[in-house]
Amino acid sequence: MTTFSEKLAARWAAADSLLCVGLDPDPARFPPDLAGRSDAIYTFCRSIADATADYACAFKPQIAYFAAHRAEDQLEALIAHCRRVHPQIPVVLDAKRGDMGATSEQYAREVFERYGANAVTLQPYQGIDAIAPFLAYPGRGAFVLCRTSNSGGDALQNLDVAGPGGTEKLYERVARLVSGEWNAGGQLGLVVGATYPAELARVRALVGAMPLLVPGIGAQGGDVIATVKAGRTAAGAGLLISSSRAILYASRGEDYADAAARAAQATRDQIRAALRA
Repeated sequence: MTTFSEKLAARWAAADSLLCVGLDPDPARFPPDLAGRSDAIYTFCRSIADATADYACAFKPQIAYFAAHRAEDQLEALIAHCRRVHPQIPVVLDAKRGDMGATSEQYAREVFERYGANAVTLQPYQGIDAIAPFLAYPGRGAFVLCRTSNSGGDALQNLDVAGPGGTEKLYERVARLVSGEWNAGGQLGLVVGATYPAELARVRALVGAMPLLVPGIGAQGGDVIATVKAGRTAAGAGLLISSSRAILYASRGEDYADAAARAAQATRDQIRAALRA
């Protein structure tokens, strides 16, 4: 069976891309021709996925944007479409789950059995008990929050804690745990925001070639060149650099999918240029 890491590495190589296309559908920002359609969210996201597939190393639907509109069935249909039409592109369900063991077992069933995602984002606060049920699915992966892109994360993630070599930051402790004793099966990665390139570089130094999901470029202001310089592996990969709004809403007109494709290509090319600089 192909592991999630192998699937991701194959896509990085085949597409020559580190761009992860975020799918955060907001009907208030859809083009007018989708207004009032019962399948508007699915149609919008499917069109974006199809238009940007050539430039993406992964798709990342955010579950809250579907659930808030009672559109979980459209999320199921979207992921099924992506797996059928673009089977080479991993789908990371951005759900940020994490709870005690029995509840996490149900969350894992939701993510991998109901929705059919290839990977998921998880919270680390309850430790390995919250992570382990997701690791029971061979071939699937998980990205654990480590150093998030929002400034409010400083209040916890930069706390000093006791580490094996002395005092370290809490996000550093998370990075060590996730890349070490929690990752026996090699299924895990970390979420590290592009808005903190120094911390991104520190995480890369701690975890070696582990995959890092990096939100925060585009609308959140993260810098592509700084992100690539800080987070790339020695082999020039290791990153899923996520952009959502800048791609999704490149146009409010009927050409929204074509505009998204152009925005995705431009971002992919920026990342390529940064890698080769």
